[in-house]
Amino acid sequence: MNRSVSASQEQSEEQTAFPARAARFGGGVRALWRTLLDAALPPLCPSCREPLGDGVGLCASCWSKLSLIEPPFCARLGIPFTYDPGPGLLSMEAMAHPPAYDRARAAVRYDEVARKLVLAFKYADRLDFAPMMGSWMARAGRELLADADALMPVPLHWRRLWARRFNQAAALAGAISEISHVPVLHDVLKRVRATPQQVGLSKAQRADNVQGAFRVPDEAKALVTGRRIVLVDDVLTSGATVDTCARALLRAGAGHVDVLVFARVVAPVRTPI
Repeated sequence: MNRSVSASQEQSEEQTAFPARAARFGGGVRALWRTLLDAALPPLCPSCREPLGDGVGLCASCWSKLSLIEPPFCARLGIPFTYDPGPGLLSMEAMAHPPAYDRARAAVRYDEVARKLVLAFKYADRLDFAPMMGSWMARAGRELLADADALMPVPLHWRRLWARRFNQAAALAGAISEISHVPVLHDVLKRVRATPQQVGLSKAQRADNVQGAFRVPDEAKALVTGRRIVLVDDVLTSGATVDTCARALLRAGAGHVDVLVFARVVAPVRTPI
């Protein structure tokens, strides 16, 4: 690597360090606040609101209702099959509409219990859920993490980040990194256009909504060129957001892009081809 490229990479790495330090500081403050609250009030299950005692996360009843995604599933999209068709087979969705990314994996189905957990994590400042959710994601994505060079959280636009105060994808990526020892690249993939919420939009509308919303700045391209990137997010619905992110990373020179999420929407029946 020549000196100019090395200097550019060092500058880009320094630029990505501040958001990471800020995220850790903000997470530490919220964790302290949560500890003080828990000392005064017993933690409650985010799904049924029953006391958890000394535990964190879900009560035993809600845990039993959580739908973990286990094999067999589509080798490309990670959506579960109703029966085992054999290794390496693809779903109709993967054949008809192959995504820009290589593989996607999710820890759980986005059912009622998972939805309440995600909403509490994202909108009720339950950052103490991140280690638990991240551990489930690391388990679900172990084959992706084994080959990964870096984790990359799906970014929020600065206005939404300012309103929410933290990026839930970045918190999950940090928890996964603690387990897998795969480093996190912060502030490399940018959300350059604010987009309306995806809730209520059709699959085609979701794709149009995020078209051109992400890019990798020229000064950060050295950090992704030729590398295997795992995109991290909380929920995968249509896949439009992560697909657009993957295209931006591939245009910037990434070697491979995989996707790892906590929960994904799954239709009742999936037929392999």
